[in-house]
Amino acid sequence: MSSSAEVLDRAQNTQLTPGRWVLDKNHTTIGFVARHMMVTKVRGRFEEFEGAIHVAENPEDSWAEATIETKSITTHAEQRDDHLRSSDFLAIDEYPQITFRSSKLERSGDGWKATGDLTIKGISRPVELDVTFEGTAVNPYGVEVAFFTAVTEIDREDWDIRWNVALESGGVLVSKKVRLEIEAQAQLER
Repeated sequence: MSSSAEVLDRAQNTQLTPGRWVLDKNHTTIGFVARHMMVTKVRGRFEEFEGAIHVAENPEDSWAEATIETKSITTHAEQRDDHLRSSDFLAIDEYPQITFRSSKLERSGDGWKATGDLTIKGISRPVELDVTFEGTAVNPYGVEVAFFTAVTEIDREDWDIRWNVALESGGVLVSKKVRLEIEAQAQLER
């Protein structure tokens, strides 16, 4: 078994073997952050998803794909989660999945910009994710894994998610802007 220092040292490796890298569901988080009453932040995530990063010899030719089960949304508040699953928000009975497929990857400073189509409620819109490749390491089981983070901000109304309540003090109950945050670990498919 490797020490924490050895694992961290190996995570500095910036080379990624070409091939299909599959998201590890146990070590990946697909989350979101929205403002509540214009002040506090509500964090949530999706617990059921699958995805892969298709790494090419030329990094700019790489692409990613993900499918998220909308019913798996959780903020750890049952009443709010039920509302998010309803037709006011994700309409999970009619739209059981959210999908993303990148179409362009380009260097941006120390990281990457991944552009692709995000489909929510049957509506596809282009989004740009700020992606950081954090490196690779060999886990305690001898499997090479890669680490990525990706973030973007979307206007939920672009996907026809418009429910809200105006506040007497000004503003609205739920922010239009939602930050999407992905912390991913993937392993090369063999």
